Amino acid sequence: MIPRRARISCAGIAFALCLQHLVSAIEVPLDLPQPPTITKQSIKDYIVDPRDNIFIECEAKGNPVPTFSWTRNGKFFNVAKDPKVSMRRRSGTLVIDFHSGGRPEDYEGEYQCFARNDFGTALSSKIHLQVSKSPLWPKEKVDVIEVDEGAPLSLQCNPPPGLPEPVIFWMSSSMEPIPQDKRVSQGHKGDLYFSNVLAQDALTDYSCNARFHFTHTIQQKNPYTLKVKTKKSHNETSLGNSPAMYRARGITETTPSFMYPYGTSSSQMVLRGMDLLLECIASGVPAPDIMWYKKGGELPPGKTKMENFNKALRISNVSEEDSGEYSCLASNKMGSIRHTISVRVKAAPYWLDQPENLILAPGEDGRLVCRANGNPKPTIQWLVNGEPIESSPPNPSREVAGDTIVFRDTQIGSSAVYQCNASNEHGYLLANAFVSVLDVPPRILAPRNQLIRVIENNRTRLDCPFFGSPIPTLRWFKNGQGNTLDGGNYKAHENGSLEMFMARKEDQGIYTCVATNILGKAEAQVRLEVKDPTRIVRGPEDQVVKRGKILQLPCRVKHDPTLRVLVTWLKDNAPLYLGTRMKKEEEGLTIFGVTERDQGDYTCVASTELDKDAAKAYLTVLADPANRLRDLPKERPDQPRDLELSDLAERSVRLTWIPGDDKNSPITDYVVQFEEDRMQPGVWHDHSRYPGSVNSALLSLSPYVNYQFRVIAVNDVGSSVPSLPSERYQTNGARPEINPTGVQGAGTQKNNMEITWTPLNATQAYGPNLRYIVRWRRRDPRGSWHNETVRSARHVVWNTPIYVPYEIKVQAENDFGRAPEPDTYIGYSGEDYPKAAPTDVRIRVLNSTAIALTWTRVHLDTIQGQLKEYRAYFWRDSSLLKNLWVSKKRQFVSFPGDRNRGTVSRLFPYSNYKLEMVVTNGRGDGPRSETKEFPTPEGVPSSPRYLRIRQPNLEIINLEWDHPEHPNGIITGYTLRYQPFNGTRTGRTVVENLSPNQTKFTVQRSDPISRYRFVLRARTQVGEGEPLTEESPALLDEATPSPAYTKNQVDIATQGWFIGLMCAIALLVLILLIVCFIKRSRGGKYPVRDNKDEHLNPEDKNVEDGSFDYSDEDNKPLPNSQTSLDGTIKQQESDDSLVDYGEGGEGQFNEDGSFIGQYTVKKDKEETEGNESSEATSPVNAIYSLA
Repeated sequence: MIPRRARISCAGIAFALCLQHLVSAIEVPLDLPQPPTITKQSIKDYIVDPRDNIFIECEAKGNPVPTFSWTRNGKFFNVAKDPKVSMRRRSGTLVIDFHSGGRPEDYEGEYQCFARNDFGTALSSKIHLQVSKSPLWPKEKVDVIEVDEGAPLSLQCNPPPGLPEPVIFWMSSSMEPIPQDKRVSQGHKGDLYFSNVLAQDALTDYSCNARFHFTHTIQQKNPYTLKVKTKKSHNETSLGNSPAMYRARGITETTPSFMYPYGTSSSQMVLRGMDLLLECIASGVPAPDIMWYKKGGELPPGKTKMENFNKALRISNVSEEDSGEYSCLASNKMGSIRHTISVRVKAAPYWLDQPENLILAPGEDGRLVCRANGNPKPTIQWLVNGEPIESSPPNPSREVAGDTIVFRDTQIGSSAVYQCNASNEHGYLLANAFVSVLDVPPRILAPRNQLIRVIENNRTRLDCPFFGSPIPTLRWFKNGQGNTLDGGNYKAHENGSLEMFMARKEDQGIYTCVATNILGKAEAQVRLEVKDPTRIVRGPEDQVVKRGKILQLPCRVKHDPTLRVLVTWLKDNAPLYLGTRMKKEEEGLTIFGVTERDQGDYTCVASTELDKDAAKAYLTVLADPANRLRDLPKERPDQPRDLELSDLAERSVRLTWIPGDDKNSPITDYVVQFEEDRMQPGVWHDHSRYPGSVNSALLSLSPYVNYQFRVIAVNDVGSSVPSLPSERYQTNGARPEINPTGVQGAGTQKNNMEITWTPLNATQAYGPNLRYIVRWRRRDPRGSWHNETVRSARHVVWNTPIYVPYEIKVQAENDFGRAPEPDTYIGYSGEDYPKAAPTDVRIRVLNSTAIALTWTRVHLDTIQGQLKEYRAYFWRDSSLLKNLWVSKKRQFVSFPGDRNRGTVSRLFPYSNYKLEMVVTNGRGDGPRSETKEFPTPEGVPSSPRYLRIRQPNLEIINLEWDHPEHPNGIITGYTLRYQPFNGTRTGRTVVENLSPNQTKFTVQRSDPISRYRFVLRARTQVGEGEPLTEESPALLDEATPSPAYTKNQVDIATQGWFIGLMCAIALLVLILLIVCFIKRSRGGKYPVRDNKDEHLNPEDKNVEDGSFDYSDEDNKPLPNSQTSLDGTIKQQESDDSLVDYGEGGEGQFNEDGSFIGQYTVKKDKEETEGNESSEATSPVNAIYSLA
């Protein structure tokens, strides 16, 4: 058995997150003079909780340290004059304290922060401060609503305007949720819609509830009461909402009609980057189904979501291409109706080129560029140190040209902070960028003599951040000699990092980075060590053992001797508790006295500080059958009871319980579960597990959780029913202690980066109003941090350059404070399509169905993303055979990775092909290369399309076939091989070579009994093609023809010899039946007079006509009785005797002695009952019955 393996390189994971491509990023060291830079500020639309103090953030860096001032509503805000307002030390953050009283509403307005030092002034965005509001519901009297059953109905909510808007939901006055489906649902504005009302809707009342976010309050509107007028009593509940129910209750079925929106068309405007929500709610009986369409195309793929039982269409992150006409179709069995919504996408300003800090040396030239787009087109305004540039002192070295400021021959003393404001009617953007004129020799900012260790064959990077003015050039050398390292396995980035695609043993050594400008040079050394990977050379294997045995699970590890390896074991993906029965040894794990509880997955994990390897196996434990027979009946244990909380503390509590009956199987474990009522009310989570010998446990708790506990007992049979819950225990809040994990940054479009993370759960939030501070900046020494505070686990950064790395931090925050400083993660902005196509594409034909390709790879700078693969698109343009139609469907073959050769197979022979090459990244295909044409040589043909076999008689077999579907060349003829067989005996094989145009052939049978096996092949110059094999059908011994011959077999029933044979058999059967019936008849023989003149009985009444009467003595008819005649039969008989065929009647002999008999077919009921003879014994009747 082979163990299941999972290898993980820590260095590889870190590198995948940190680096694929680096860009230029230079930042001025803080010990050098520089203008202010805003590093942190509150969001533009800032809503605060009126119960808390207000914090308006503004932080900046610079040298000298900046001083801060504020404006409110465009005027200077004197912080010193207001005793409630203070400014944090060495920061511009405003703190407004209401502990001593005051109204937060008095401080609403628009705030802007100014950070100043000797070299300029930086501005924050304008922060619109608003206080959260949760107004009361206006008092109103709600009347009873009367409605006919089957009619539509909408219940208005009209919640009070809150800030932010409240969350709306409907419940009954007893706080039971209102069930919703496609018939009853809530619109996005809060109203409750009934497509049709049923009698059961009157069984409850309906109250609209508004939940306000900041105050965590719920306000309830006076409930609506319905009175439904029905035609029949409400007793068809078993029919649900089916059409049968409507008919049974006498409700008229109606076509759909829109309840929202009204009419047949409407329009909607949405801003770029926001979510678009379209809604259609319709009435009708039965409740209509809703379908969505977009005019002229499909719904936007990847960002479309149906909500509210298909009544709402949500399109996330709207862009300009999402504008157009959308329609919703409401339909039921009675008909359909359509509503068209015209969607217009506008856009607040967004960056195309955001101005970045400019560092110049005296006499250098430079420029600041500020380009933004939007709908309508935004206007660009430049400011310098917070003042319009038009009113600033003139600067001869500066020239403003629209969205660009050009600097020429700058001198020391020209430093300043420039602001670019891009605005339209939907919003604005504000960016600070300083111009710093410095004269600084190169300096290395990284620690000296760094040591970098990496696992062999992994990617790595050597960092060498630097600074200088003019900007230095940086070069890398290995072991103090050789050429500059750039190219091949190395890539030098402008920010000073040296990327190594695959670290090999020979790459070990000392690397030197040298930064140079006109004022001097600086250098630093980095030592690289390449380590052997950690590998499990013999891991555990799946095993089946009996209970009580000793088990050994091997785990032999090979690793780099200079690294310390740690071997750990997991059971069912959780850390294994060794206890007294398990022993971890150098090369494995030993389990003494295996029990059923030991069954499961075992994973050996060998890890170093750089990488790790894992191997997994499954252990199956077989119980001893003899012991099971001796056991008493076992069941699951009874539930624990009487839970009690004691020793209440800030972060712990003691839980005690009374065990239940173990039901003849000792309790092995207790599982303690908890439930909290804030984030996931009603959902129980496992808290901890304890041995079955205890009934009390000290539980560790998290801040700001309203706990409730229950206990489950476990034995070898299974788990008990959970105990009744304990009383609740509320812990106090605190600031978060951990930050979100799983932070990632990846582009979903070419100009964005979506930052996602795993949010904190209820036991990690530690306080109310959990939110996340998202910071990001380009991985660039000159990059500045941007931040946004969000409440979801996602934030999208727009207007990013194509596929550049970003540093990302996500920090948790609640009302008690912030979590510790978060780790920095590396994400990448979106990819764009590659810009270049492979060149010098060359084709070499391998055979009739395959070619070999080579090409020149594209330059990595043109890929604009992560190289995924090269693709060869090819299609069959024509056949080299005339008048042969071919499919020109395009196909492709993928060549993953950065390679320059490949093979294309499964081509059709004897065809003309065309081929194009592209390079592909995560975004898609790049431009196509020059189209190449090539022919394929002849091949062997496919089999003929069919082979039909006909047998018109016993002497010949006719064959007919069609040409191959794929000739794959010029057909030179056909080869037919056939062989007679009868059971297991076979005859001589005959080979016929036929002309290419021949499609028929006749075979002379050697005997009429044997079957024949035919093998037909077409030929080209290359050789014979695929065979088509058929067998002739059997003539007599197969009653049911096989499907392949149903149309081609000879119909035996039409053959003359068969008809004659069947007639002879039928005649023989008929004669045998007649003889049989004659033998069985009861009649006697009567002698015929030899002499006609012999005297007859004088009493014979028929003497005169020469006839005589005959009858059985027992069945002589009464005098004067009449017999109904059914027919008269004339029959030649022997002159020797007569057989009595009837039960009475008359008979005559003609002169030749023949007998004329009359017999009765129908008899009276009395006559039949008194007569034991029947017509069934009559041979004449028997013949009639056969006829």
